Amino acid sequence: MEKGLTENGLAENGRLLRKETGYPGMKRNRAGELQYLTFPALEETGVAVHLVSSRLGGVSTGDCASLNFSYARDPDAAAVDENFRRLARVFGKGPGDFVCSDQTHTTHVRRVTGADRGKGVTVPRDYREVDGLVTDEPGLILSTFYADCVPLLFVDPVRRAVGCSHSGWRGTVEEMGRVTVEAMEEAFGSRPGDIRAAIGPSICGDCYEVGEEVAQAFLDRFCGERYRFAAPEKLVRKKGGGKYLLDLWRANEAVLLAAGILREHLAMTDVCTCCNPGYLFSHRASHGRRGNFGAFIMLRDF
Repeated sequence: MEKGLTENGLAENGRLLRKETGYPGMKRNRAGELQYLTFPALEETGVAVHLVSSRLGGVSTGDCASLNFSYARDPDAAAVDENFRRLARVFGKGPGDFVCSDQTHTTHVRRVTGADRGKGVTVPRDYREVDGLVTDEPGLILSTFYADCVPLLFVDPVRRAVGCSHSGWRGTVEEMGRVTVEAMEEAFGSRPGDIRAAIGPSICGDCYEVGEEVAQAFLDRFCGERYRFAAPEKLVRKKGGGKYLLDLWRANEAVLLAAGILREHLAMTDVCTCCNPGYLFSHRASHGRRGNFGAFIMLRDF
């Protein structure tokens, strides 16, 4: 166990280990036993409810303990059902109100309607390879899942639309944030300057070690004129032995700013999954023995 951490991967004083990012920190919340994180900047819009779940407050056991949302990783499907029921109550909804992604590290974004209600939880999905979801219909809980990759959350308070996208290193280098913004523009007439966006809890640039091929893909992508304000040398740092450290937070920041999101409308996490493996599932920290936490967002009923 790392010095200064409890068995749950929290600091000995019960606080999360946080990073300095230059953005306001995320807020910790509790609903009964269930614990979760929110972005004040998204809450302030007043048009959406969102949260990023922790791994605390559920009923799954073993490597998936306890608030796991992966049916594929948990041998006890009934436990995952109960975890979804518990989370739904935070939204004032039921399990049939979730709509789940089918993540395969694509940049495919689906426009969600009431016909998709419950897919991935109470009814099977009839779509594949969808890493992003957007909607302008109230009461649908858009749901994407993680264990180190980057959650991206979007709120358009003008057109009253929301989005939620999964962006791992492949999604980030292929600009999933931009693709999601463009999907909202096309579907709802959203303007990038109106959209509030947030980069959610994921592995930080001090923990995410990659090989030369991945590092070079990022250097190639972010050295172009489109990212003239980005600093590739800060996104990718040489570690030695053919290894590099990759900062997905700053890479997604660059993608979103280039897509037209205003800096004052952007929020960034200060919580690393790998630094807090008892609070959030981390693939790296657990060597693959883990469940999934989720990022969830719902347009309010008006």
